[in-house]
Amino acid sequence: MSDQDPMPEANDEPPTTPPPSATRVFGDRLELAVRYRDILADDGVRLGLIGPREVPRLWDRHVLNCAVIGEAIDSELSVTDVGSGAGLPGIPLAIARPDLSITLLEPLLRRSEFLSRVVDELGLAATVVRGRAEEAEVRATIGLADVVTSRAVAPLDRLAKWSAPLIRVGGQLVAIKGASAPQEIEEHRAVVGRTGLADLATRQCGVSLLEQPTTIIVGERRETGRPSRGAASRRRSGGGSGTASSGGSRRRGRASKDDGSESLQSKREG
Repeated sequence: MSDQDPMPEANDEPPTTPPPSATRVFGDRLELAVRYRDILADDGVRLGLIGPREVPRLWDRHVLNCAVIGEAIDSELSVTDVGSGAGLPGIPLAIARPDLSITLLEPLLRRSEFLSRVVDELGLAATVVRGRAEEAEVRATIGLADVVTSRAVAPLDRLAKWSAPLIRVGGQLVAIKGASAPQEIEEHRAVVGRTGLADLATRQCGVSLLEQPTTIIVGERRETGRPSRGAASRRRSGGGSGTASSGGSRRRGRASKDDGSESLQSKREG
C-alpha cells in the first residue's frame, strides 16, 4: 500500500456476522435468520423495501428487534401480521418461533411477491395473503387469529380499527411501537376501546438481548356488540350512535396488480 492509498475504514462494510444475541434468539435456526438478513440487504434494498442506510443495522434494528416479540406470544398460536411489508415482524417471528402458524398480510403486489419468495426460499411455515386488513373479503378468507402483530403500520387508533376484527375474543394485539407508545395509548384509548380492545399496556421485549429493547403495545380482544345497560337505555330513548365498518372488498391473492414501493425506513417509528 502506497502513502497515497487510503486506509480502509473499519465500518465501510456493514456487519454481516450475527451478534451473539442472535444465537440466543434463533437457536439452531440461526442460518435462516442470516439468509433473511442477507436477502434484506440485497433484494430488500433493490426493491425499495429497505433503505440503504438501514443495512448496517439490520440485525439489531430490524431482524432481532422483531424476533424478540415472541416473548409476548404463547406457544402454538395463530398469528396474522398486518402490513407485513418486507416481512417485519412476521418473518423473523416465523424463524424464531416455528411453533406459530403465521399469516403475512400485505396489500401491495411487489411486497407480497417478495414475501412469497422469501417464505419459499427459507421453507417457512407461513402463508402470504395479498389484501388489506379492513377488507371484508380478506377478513372472511383468513379468519380470526390468536394474535395480530404489526410494526409501524399506522397510529394506534387506525391500527386498532384494522386489527381488532382479525383477533378472536380473548386474543391479543401485539404492535411494535416507538418511545411514544404510552402517549399513543392515552391519546387513543377511547377510540381503541370501541373496537373491542382492552387492557392496553406497553411492554419491552429483548431487554437482556438488545441494546435498545423493543417496545410493544399489547391489548386483549373483548367481545363487542353487547352494550351496557346504560348504553342500551340511551339507545331506546334515541341517544347514542352506531359505528360504521371501514374498507370495501377488494381482490385478494398472492399477487395481482402492480404497486409503488415504500422504504421501510420511512415506515419505521421511534
